Amino acid sequence: MPKINVIIPAYNEADSIASVIKDIPEIVDETIVVSNNSTDDTEVNAQHAGATVLTENRKGYGYACLKGMDYVANKADTPDIIVFLDGDYSDYPEELTKIVAPIINDDIDFVIGARVKRLREAGSMTIPQIFGNWLATFLMKLMFGSRFTDLGPFRAIKYDKLLALEMEDKTYGWTVEMQLKALKQKLSYTEIPVNYRNRIGVSKVSGTVKGAIFAGVKILGWIFKYSFK
Repeated sequence: MPKINVIIPAYNEADSIASVIKDIPEIVDETIVVSNNSTDDTEVNAQHAGATVLTENRKGYGYACLKGMDYVANKADTPDIIVFLDGDYSDYPEELTKIVAPIINDDIDFVIGARVKRLREAGSMTIPQIFGNWLATFLMKLMFGSRFTDLGPFRAIKYDKLLALEMEDKTYGWTVEMQLKALKQKLSYTEIPVNYRNRIGVSKVSGTVKGAIFAGVKILGWIFKYSFK
């Protein structure tokens, strides 16, 4: 089996983080939770659940992901596959085996867990989220011939391919940046339909008007930036 590490950015996910970690399959070698300036018991609960816990005081989803990547890069034995997973328990961590299967069995570079409508719990995605996903993936299809249908955060990528992307976004543009750079570098990719449920707690992005607007601006900014490269 290839060596798999999971990176979980988490900001005030004390009520959910232990459940997320508990449901991660045993094929994973290390689960890394990056507490993104949490003020609750996220770090303590993650440690008790068996995860490696890092802290990143600069707020931003991308900052947390980059912190996790920096930790992995300095390990003596780096992984073959990195999986990114949110800490709010909206995804089903046990479906990680489905996410990594195309990489292991078919040598695919990059896999997105697609939150398809038939597998989503009612109310698990807000109207701005649904529209934003549609608009972003439509523009990627129009401008780059993409087959993506979602910007889902539950995703897996070969570690060497991830490094080659030279990720840089510090906030909400992280997911779309990865997909755009994968298209530019002509990585092989696929989507796997995954179940999706109502998260525990309130979303820091889609749960606020400010967060939803900022995320939308960042996502569209990355798409238009790459359309002129």
